[in-house]
Amino acid sequence: MTAFTIPGLSDKQGAEVAELLQKALSRYNDLHLTLKHVHWNVVGPNFIGVHEMIDPQVELVRGYADEVAERIAALGASPKGTPGAILNDRTWDDYSVGRDTVQAHLAALDLVYTGVIEDTRKSIGRLEELDLVSQDMLIGHAGELEKFQWFVRAHLENSGGQLANDGEDTEKGAAGKAKGGS
Repeated sequence: MTAFTIPGLSDKQGAEVAELLQKALSRYNDLHLTLKHVHWNVVGPNFIGVHEMIDPQVELVRGYADEVAERIAALGASPKGTPGAILNDRTWDDYSVGRDTVQAHLAALDLVYTGVIEDTRKSIGRLEELDLVSQDMLIGHAGELEKFQWFVRAHLENSGGQLANDGEDTEKGAAGKAKGGS
């Protein structure tokens, strides 16, 4: 650990901001790996549209990880981008859908985005008191993540506004319901 942080923050504040951002870094690293998994394993009608929709999301989320890691370093901490760091920070289960249909993956991915967005919004709330610069960065990320979730949900929504995975709280349950299995 270095002996400095961002001017205007105490060492304690800098350490707390870095800890919040480390959790965001792990979320983003996990999300971009999950998105690539979906990209490689989605099959069926509309395959190519979804396959091609995922890659820009991967690239943006990788960019978020880099931006967050650089902010952690600027705060005087050491960003951790290893698989072990992801596992250490993880409060969620590993993505549970393998090779499956567009609807199945998008239904499961909707739940992934919900978790990432909820955790990001919690961090935004805490950063209100600590560091408005880091908060602003996460606010920008949240807006794009929410747009990505909208892209996913557009594939799951019927004309009445109902999502095909409505009421499901597990990825496998959401995938099964979206395919008409439950």
